[in-house]
Amino acid sequence: MPDSGATFFLPRLVGTARAMGLALLAEPLSAERAEQWGLIWKAVDDERLADEALALARLLATGPTKGYGLLKKGLYASAANSLDAQLDLERDLQRERASARTIAKA
Repeated sequence: MPDSGATFFLPRLVGTARAMGLALLAEPLSAERAEQWGLIWKAVDDERLADEALALARLLATGPTKGYGLLKKGLYASAANSLDAQLDLERDLQRERASARTIAKA
């Protein structure tokens, strides 16, 4: 029996048929297939993994951390929100980010 919310999240990510197959058959899932199904963002060859991870870490470390946080908040909330609620949240998060930028410039 899957745990950690797999029965909730997996069907929403890959569809019921794929989730059922993964859970019932327990067949290995390649990184390439996981990428095709949208379970992971990107698959890279083993020999490129360290370089890719370091480049991504550098990019994120030099980016707008407050903006990243607000973006994550919006994306995580979207699954439970209606479109109207999500649009309201986006408006509120954009206002929050704009106010933080205005205060920082002052």
